[in-house]
Amino acid sequence: MTKEFDLAALLAERGAERYELHARHLNHQLPRMLHTIGFDKVYERAEGAHFWDADGNDYLDMLAGFAVMGLGRHHPVVRKALHDVLDASLADLTRFDCPPLPGLLAERLLSYSPHLDRVFFGNSGTEAVETALKFARYATGRPRILYCTHAFHGLTTGSLSVNGEDGFRKGFAPLLPDTAIPLGDLDALARELRRSDVAALVVEPIQGKGVHEAPPGYLRAAQDLLHRHKALLIADEVQTGLGRTGKFYAFQHEDGVEPDLVCVAKALSGGYVPVGATLGKDWIFQRVYSSMDRVQVHSASFGSNAQAMAAGLAVLSVMENEQIVANAAAVGERLRSRLTELVDRYELLADVRGRGLMIGIEFGRPKSLKLRSRWTMLQTARKGLFAQMVVVPLLQRHRILTQVSGDHLEVIKLIPPLIIDTADADRFVDAFTEVMDDAHNGGGLMWDFGKTLVKQAVAHR
Repeated sequence: MTKEFDLAALLAERGAERYELHARHLNHQLPRMLHTIGFDKVYERAEGAHFWDADGNDYLDMLAGFAVMGLGRHHPVVRKALHDVLDASLADLTRFDCPPLPGLLAERLLSYSPHLDRVFFGNSGTEAVETALKFARYATGRPRILYCTHAFHGLTTGSLSVNGEDGFRKGFAPLLPDTAIPLGDLDALARELRRSDVAALVVEPIQGKGVHEAPPGYLRAAQDLLHRHKALLIADEVQTGLGRTGKFYAFQHEDGVEPDLVCVAKALSGGYVPVGATLGKDWIFQRVYSSMDRVQVHSASFGSNAQAMAAGLAVLSVMENEQIVANAAAVGERLRSRLTELVDRYELLADVRGRGLMIGIEFGRPKSLKLRSRWTMLQTARKGLFAQMVVVPLLQRHRILTQVSGDHLEVIKLIPPLIIDTADADRFVDAFTEVMDDAHNGGGLMWDFGKTLVKQAVAHR
């Protein structure tokens, strides 16, 4: 007799095997990495901006699932919307009707960027970028896309072609005919546009890798240059959108910027159902879907599914009713200002930057001989080890989850749920201060861990 499926029983029976299952059947390097840096925790439950382990210890989440959990975990309004849509037993994904939820979500999304007219729904940020690349090339009739050095736009083949990190691109060539230019370099943009084969520039208003913001005036000037040469501006707001930077979209921090295509995902999901969206101007969609013969020329099997659309509608409702964008701006300003005050206090701390609740903390070469020799030891082995030395005690001693902003970078990126409050912000600053005190006072455990990282880095060269 077939045993009835019982999820709770399965987790109770096999949940303890989580790391072994991953090592055996999935990416075997993930558990290896987590064991190495001491991140192999077992979290039992989560709510809002916090996790709890089996012993009831509380952890503060300053990572938000790489910015997916904009509203934190298990927001009751999003949960109720998903229960409601499942209970409704809708005739979903028939592919030969026009259900209301996609239209309603598109209408709500477009209200935050009135210069845009239409939306394509996919399933992820990388799909949103892929859509923008295809639409830009078709609408302009040109093959080449420009992107910025150090950019991250996804890991599928098209989005990888506009990825500014060589470590992700290595071994996957040939890619699309695209060209990198420095973020903020208008001369480089103009030089490439003179070749008359550029379809678009795709840009993150604030780069996730290193948390680097486009210089003031750059996006507007780039937009004007692109339009003068009949090319498009694509804003990748997959991470920066939906309130992350204290505006609904990060490009809105600069007056007059109206991208031709905008990519969103991550927080739109409510942390439950994968979703991505590409917003664009009507004329672009009119060219792509130019006749009934082309009605399916670009589509996604699970795009516009009812669960994802319900989650997105619930997320936007919560953002308005609970003033999420204003909270991100206010708490982010408090967090950034308190951290900035520490730059003069610690010689290992070089810079604090960002907007809203997207903050980069950069470390740099100290002046004192003792600290400089230790810093040099780490840099010689592998750049980025000091930032990892800070991330580990934040988790191990203070139960705060953070991340290094990118490979070979001495930058920690803070992208917490947008619902964190001032108490959460102060908790992070207090913990970070203790870790930095330990580093500057020659804390044995921290620098001993650094030596361990050095040995591992050398061994894996």
